[in-house]
Amino acid sequence: MALPDRDDELLLLHNPRCSKSRAARALLEERGVTFVERRYLEEPLTLEELRELARRLGRPAREWARRNEAAWTLPADADDAAVLEAMAKEPILIERPILVRGRRAVVGRPPERVLELL
Repeated sequence: MALPDRDDELLLLHNPRCSKSRAARALLEERGVTFVERRYLEEPLTLEELRELARRLGRPAREWARRNEAAWTLPADADDAAVLEAMAKEPILIERPILVRGRRAVVGRPPERVLELL
C-alpha cells in the first residue's frame, strides 16, 4: 500500500498497541472519515517511502523518530539519511500515528493533530 497522492486519499500509519495511535484512529472514525490503515510494523515503509514521508511532513527525520526505543543505536549527530535508513530497518523507530493526505502529512502527537488535515 503506497503513500497516497490525491487529497481525497487518507492513509493512517498506525500501531494498534499505541494509545495515541488508537486515539487518532478513533477521532477519524468518530467523524466518519474514510481512510486506509497501514500497520507499519507489519507492512514496513521502504526507504523511498520514508524519504517521501519526510518531504510531506516537512520535518527532519530526527524530529519524528522514536529515539528512546532500544532499537535506536545511532550517534547523537546522525544525519537524516542515517535516521531514515534506521527507520527502514527498525520500523518501531517511526513516531506514531502519522496521517497522510495527498502530498501532506502530520504526526498525530497529540492525536488531535490529525484533524489538521481534514
